Amino acid sequence: MPQRAFLYAAAIFLSSSLLFLVEPMAGKRLLPLLGGSASIWMTCLVFFQTVLLAGYLCAHGIATRLKPRSQAAIYGVLLAASLVQVALNLNPHLRASTARPVYSVLWLLTVLIGLPFLVLSATNPLLQSWYSRAGDGAPTPPYRLFALSNLGSLLALMAYPALVEPYFSLREQTLAWSAGFLVFVLVCGAISLKSGKTAASDTLPSEQHQASSGDQERSPAVSERIVWLLTAAGGALLLAAVTSHLSQNIAAIPLLWIVPLTIYLLTFVIAFNGGRLYVRWLFVPLLPVALGGIGYAIANPYKEIPIKYSVPLFCVALFIGCLFCHGELYRRRPSPRYATQYYLLIAAGGALGSMCVGILAPVVFNGSYEMAWCLVCTALLAAVLLWKEHWAWRLFWPAGAITLVAVVVVKQAHVYNEDAIVQTRSFYGPLRVTQETDDESGMMRTLVHGTIQHGTQYFSNPERRMSPTTYYTHHTGIGLALDLCCRGRARRVADIGLGTGTLAAYGATGDVFRFYEINPQVETIAHNVFTYLKDSKATIEIVRGDARLSLEGEPPQNYDVIAVDAFSGDAIPVHLLTAEAIQLYLRHLRPGGIIAFHISNLYLDLAPVVKQEADHAGLKAVIVSTSDDADEGAFASDWVLVTANEQFLALPEIDSASAYITPRPDLRLWTDDYSSLLPIFNFREPKHTANGEGQDESEGETKDEPKNPPPPKKD
Repeated sequence: MPQRAFLYAAAIFLSSSLLFLVEPMAGKRLLPLLGGSASIWMTCLVFFQTVLLAGYLCAHGIATRLKPRSQAAIYGVLLAASLVQVALNLNPHLRASTARPVYSVLWLLTVLIGLPFLVLSATNPLLQSWYSRAGDGAPTPPYRLFALSNLGSLLALMAYPALVEPYFSLREQTLAWSAGFLVFVLVCGAISLKSGKTAASDTLPSEQHQASSGDQERSPAVSERIVWLLTAAGGALLLAAVTSHLSQNIAAIPLLWIVPLTIYLLTFVIAFNGGRLYVRWLFVPLLPVALGGIGYAIANPYKEIPIKYSVPLFCVALFIGCLFCHGELYRRRPSPRYATQYYLLIAAGGALGSMCVGILAPVVFNGSYEMAWCLVCTALLAAVLLWKEHWAWRLFWPAGAITLVAVVVVKQAHVYNEDAIVQTRSFYGPLRVTQETDDESGMMRTLVHGTIQHGTQYFSNPERRMSPTTYYTHHTGIGLALDLCCRGRARRVADIGLGTGTLAAYGATGDVFRFYEINPQVETIAHNVFTYLKDSKATIEIVRGDARLSLEGEPPQNYDVIAVDAFSGDAIPVHLLTAEAIQLYLRHLRPGGIIAFHISNLYLDLAPVVKQEADHAGLKAVIVSTSDDADEGAFASDWVLVTANEQFLALPEIDSASAYITPRPDLRLWTDDYSSLLPIFNFREPKHTANGEGQDESEGETKDEPKNPPPPKKD
């Protein structure tokens, strides 16, 4: 008996751990193929959620529609087939289509990990069904195995960025994961063989249930199943909304998304560990406090709350809200006979909640309103779950939902619309253009992504209107590169990330400025709301799509300067800063040309990464750092200039403004096969805000939070 229980626990723990390890690995493998844009990652998430749901559906069908021996046989075949797919993909040769990237991602993931992911997803509910079916004294219901499953997911989640990604290449990760999957198949194969041989009868589960005279279990009503679905969706909705709000509106901190997901999985572990750790009399009264705290924090998006308070506030509220949802979900668990149906609806609810934020919100909302509406939905869910508890809750929660709509949703919408002349949203996130007028600067417009600035233009007079501002003034690294690179002749310039088109202000007659931009809405705003592009004397060219993919498909462009303005936000587009990417830039660079990397960032020290890439390519790298200058409308910035042109680096203007970058001997060269943010994470108190304008043409966010109201100021 202990040996059997250990095998089941080991198999379920392995399946969940391998599931959460393969997700980032598969996503990273697609980066060089499809550019690593936000849409690619989101499509990966949709694939994972869909196949997880399909795995639970598969487990439910096997456990309820097949005889015990047939169940073991079918599961054994799936294990063998998935192992074959893993073996065939140890050295995958993948090709992607950029014409239809969404379909391409779904197809590539299906070919790469489709069947193994399905089998891993189905393992937890199926083995729990077998475990509860055993007639040898196995404890039932086996819901603690679900807690163990989430514990495995939690440990894998924390291990990947801390222990796996920093020390192993993608090739090494694939080999190690494949070995782990082989162990998983052997353990599950042993369980499957034993389950088929020791089945008490070979009748259908429904027939066994009917034949049991002492079993008077009631089938769950439709209303109960709907409650399971909605309660699971409530927890997932809270997770997705808090994660989105933290990363877009609080702090663009890399890897911050791990914290909410860790809390989410932890609440599953607590709630399903026998139910004793969910102290209901404590957490039910705490729920309105948590929702009210978040409501106060988001009602005015421009009310500044220090990060050291706001991030813990949202994380604690998420913990209370998810533990309430998952605790109530566990309290309403059915008989083990209906466990697979129960888990199927939990998976469906998780997918539903996540998709509401990831897919539905960008279509329905023109701003970041999902957090506010999430609070309303949670209050309504609490009203449903607690309706029979006490008459006071029947009055309190509907009133609370109405209050949240009136105070939070309406007020937040009013603040977002204030001073906004454009407000739109797409798959790449919300965009706003604000317009303000003051006595000193006159009328000015600012493009903001969430709370992340993408550029400011002053319209007080024609001369100032065409002056570069923010992180692109003449004293910055990119300003010096453009002013000094080609004295006496026309320039050919590439800019990865359009933003408001500020760099076009440098354009002179005969110059060509070519912008790479993935978000069509940014291009529309730059053309119609700002005038940098239309007023520039240079020839302006705009290429839609991911820059790396576009550059790979173009003949050599002989650029004098390539501005890579995509490395100062939450999602770092690693595929634009690998050894392979540097070689691609060099193919398009004129001899003696300059690559300018905007690396301003509160939380990542990217300068040593760029220097190491430059050294590997036989180039020189220096950093140019500037401070705030209110007269020019300039913010502090850090640019790394990479070039083989030592005469350019020896110019007095460059020599006096630049500094040597201290290498880090413990840093590993970034390639398409290896990258890690953890070794360059800055755990010290940031000195200044690292804002910037150019939207990452592939990730959608490149700059950190401005102060408010616009125009953003420095911390």
